[in-house]
Amino acid sequence: MYLLLSVLWLIFEVKYILFWIYLWQLKDYHTGRFVDHFRTHKGKKLVFDIAQGIKLILLILLFTAPALFVYTFSILFVVYFAQALLFFKGIFTNSAKKPIWTAKTVFLILVSFAVVVSFLVWVLKIKDILQPAALVAFDVLTPIVASAIVLLFQPVFVSVRNNTLRKARAKTEKIKGPEGYPSGLKVIAITGSYGKTSTKEFLATILSKKFKVLKTNEHQNSEIGVAKCILQDLKPDHQIFIAEVGAYNKGKVKEVCAMLNPKIGIVTGVNEQHLALFGSLENLLSAEGGGELASALPEDGVLAVNGDNKYCLDLYKKYGKNKKIYSLSNTIIDSDIWAEEIEANREYVSFLALNKNKEMAHFRANILGKHNIQNLLGAVLVAKELGMSFEEISEACNSIIQEQGGMVLKNGKHGIYIIDSSYSANPDGVFADLDYFSIFPNKKVIVMPCLIELGEESSRIHEKIGKKIGEICDLAIITSKDKFKEIEGGFNETKKEGANCLLCDKTQDIYSTVTLFCKSGDAVLLEGRVPAGLINLLVQ
Repeated sequence: MYLLLSVLWLIFEVKYILFWIYLWQLKDYHTGRFVDHFRTHKGKKLVFDIAQGIKLILLILLFTAPALFVYTFSILFVVYFAQALLFFKGIFTNSAKKPIWTAKTVFLILVSFAVVVSFLVWVLKIKDILQPAALVAFDVLTPIVASAIVLLFQPVFVSVRNNTLRKARAKTEKIKGPEGYPSGLKVIAITGSYGKTSTKEFLATILSKKFKVLKTNEHQNSEIGVAKCILQDLKPDHQIFIAEVGAYNKGKVKEVCAMLNPKIGIVTGVNEQHLALFGSLENLLSAEGGGELASALPEDGVLAVNGDNKYCLDLYKKYGKNKKIYSLSNTIIDSDIWAEEIEANREYVSFLALNKNKEMAHFRANILGKHNIQNLLGAVLVAKELGMSFEEISEACNSIIQEQGGMVLKNGKHGIYIIDSSYSANPDGVFADLDYFSIFPNKKVIVMPCLIELGEESSRIHEKIGKKIGEICDLAIITSKDKFKEIEGGFNETKKEGANCLLCDKTQDIYSTVTLFCKSGDAVLLEGRVPAGLINLLVQ
C-alpha cells in the first residue's frame, strides 16, 4: 500500500507542479502580480483549500496519534486516489491547468520534477510511519518549493532576457541605419492602461495600405515579447514597426524604449487598472501613463495623446516637444483631430473626422462601440503624420474587422445576441462596453468577474461599475466574490424594477441562468475573463 500511495502522490505532484508553474506564468513571473493574486477570492481559496487542509490535519495525526495510523493512512489514500481521478478527468476534458509550453516553463517543470523524483526516491527508502508523513509534508510545501525554484532561477532568466534585449536593440539600430533600409525604420510605441491593442491593430491595418509594416502580435507587449518580435520578424525591408508596450513596474517602458528608440509615441488612456502593482499613482503615470515614453522621444519625435483622458491631458501640458491630441469632440480641448456626426451602430461605427487644417473625411469601420472611434482617431492622426491622406486612411479602414476592436458581436443560441469582450477588462473598458450594450432594445445580461490589481481604489470603482450596470442591465452575473458586495450595492441603487445581481462562478449554472432568462432578441455581454467554456456553450 505504501508503494501505491507513492504512485498516487506522484500523480498529484505532477498536477500540482504544473498548476503552480502555470500560475507564475499567468502572472508573467512578476512577484507583485503573483502575491496580489492571493488577495483575491480565488487566491484565498488556494491558501485555504479543503483537500490540503485535510492533508495537514492527517499529517498532524500521523505524528501525534500513532494508534490511529491505519485509519489516518486509509483516509489519506482515499484523498490521493480521488485527486488522481480528478486530474485524469481534467486531462480528458482539457480543463486541467497547465502552462503554455515555452523554453522557460519546460526548464522550470523539469527542475521541479527532478526535485520531486529525488525526494520520492529518498522517501521510498523509509519503511515506517515517516514515509506517508514525509510525502504529505512535501505535498503541503509544494507551492513554496515550486515558487522557490522559479525565484532561484530568475537571475538566470533575467540575464538571458537582458541579452535578448541587447540583441533586439542592435538589430533595430542596424535596420534604421544606411546598411539596412536607407530611409530609416520608423518605430511607433503605444502605451497606456487601455486601448493599446485596438489602436495598434487599427494603425497597422491603415499603414499597411502604403507601407511595409510590422507590429507586435496580439497582446505581446512585455519587454521580452517585443524583443522576440524584433529578432524573429523584423526585416530590413520593413519601413514601420508598431510596438505595443505594457508595464507593471516603473522603469519598464523606459527599458523598452531604450531598445526601440521610437520616433512616434501614442498614449491611449490611463486609469487605475494596475495601481496595486505600481504602488503609487506617480509610478503608474511614469510608465503606463506615458511619462517614460514621452521622455524617450527624440527632438523631432511626435507624441500623440487621448484628449478625452485627464491623465493624458496632464502629460500633454507637460510635454514641450512636438505633440498632437485626438478626441471625440473639439468642444473641451483644442484637438488636432476630432469626430463629428458620430453614429455607433450595433454592427459598425461611422463618423466625420476633421482636423485643424480644415480637412475632413467620412469614416466607417466594422468595429463596435463609441470608444473604438477614439482609438481609431489616434491611428488616423498618426497615419496623417506619416503622410497618408484622409481619403487613403478612410479607404483603409474598410479592412478593419471587429476582432481588432476587442469586442465581437456573435449569434448566440436561441436567437440571443452575444457580445464577446472576454479577453480582459479594465474600468474604462467596462463603462465603454456598457455604453455600447445600451443600444440593444430588449433584455440585457452582463457576465463578468470583479476587476483585479486596482489597489485602494478598488471598492469605489466596483461600486461605480455596479451603478452603471444597474442603469443598463436587467441581470448581472458576477463570477468572482472579491468585490461582489460593492457591485451589488451600486447595482441596487440604480437598478430597474425586477432587475437582479447574482454571484455565480459555475459555467453550467451561468449558461442555465442565461438561457432561462433570455429569449430571442435579448443580449448578453461577456466582459473580462469569464469561466472557461461559457462562450462555446452560448454561441452557435
